[in-house]
Amino acid sequence: MERKAHLDQFGTIALTAFALNLAVNQVVVKVTNGGLEPVFAAGLRSVGAVMVLTLWMWWRGVSLRLSMVTLWAGVLSGVLFAAEFTALFTAIDLSTVSRVSIIFYSMPVWLALGAHVLLPGEALTGKRALGLLLAMSGVVLAIFERDQVQVSWLGDALALFAAMCWAAIALGVRLTPLAKVPPAQQLYWQLIVSAPILLLLAPLFGPLVRDIAPIHLVGLAYQIIAVASLGFLAWFWLMSVYPANTVASFSFLSPVFAVILGWLVLDEQVGVQIWAALGLVAAGIFLINRR
Repeated sequence: MERKAHLDQFGTIALTAFALNLAVNQVVVKVTNGGLEPVFAAGLRSVGAVMVLTLWMWWRGVSLRLSMVTLWAGVLSGVLFAAEFTALFTAIDLSTVSRVSIIFYSMPVWLALGAHVLLPGEALTGKRALGLLLAMSGVVLAIFERDQVQVSWLGDALALFAAMCWAAIALGVRLTPLAKVPPAQQLYWQLIVSAPILLLLAPLFGPLVRDIAPIHLVGLAYQIIAVASLGFLAWFWLMSVYPANTVASFSFLSPVFAVILGWLVLDEQVGVQIWAALGLVAAGIFLINRR
């Protein structure tokens, strides 16, 4: 599909579905952490996703040979990927899904700011800048809401760090030689580099297996198939078709979905301040995507 200057109906539906998928994933990660150490689970997810993606690339006829031209960019992307999910999975373990999701999905703010400086044709307009300001205000409001049962300053900081790593990966896809390879190979680099890093780091965070049960293995399988391989592959493809800051702005829908799911599925306490934060985020989405 040729690159588009504006979001169309297909892009809107695809990005909304992806945002919902990520929100469901946050809940699944929280549940899976009950049976597996978070960083170990992230490493197993990358290993499993490598296998799924290898089969998919073979089936689609996408080359499995990684060009040495993209070596440094691929390794950098993989290291950032490992850092992102070390921080994110640990944050979800320390705090609630609703808090972590709102903070983690501040990613579009950092990506839009980077795109404004580094990507031609993606400068911020006044309305988009206001949208980013509103959305970021919602994130700040969520951080300073301390009435929830499970609250952690370290968890908040790790979620914010993970968001910045995600933004750096997205910018790298556009600014480095990775921009010249198919989305599947971009993701392949991230998975094959991150898998050994995560598995080597995991023992530093505690016992690898907690109180494991079948539901934890089902959760891990969901992460491997629906998120880490096919899900991220779809996201990278959308990044190659639509403007970066527009694609990223839809990530603000994920915390809305995640807060609702955390409340419904995990029985998390969600106060007025969190709902107000989501309102600011929603207003930011509207302004960011308004032509």
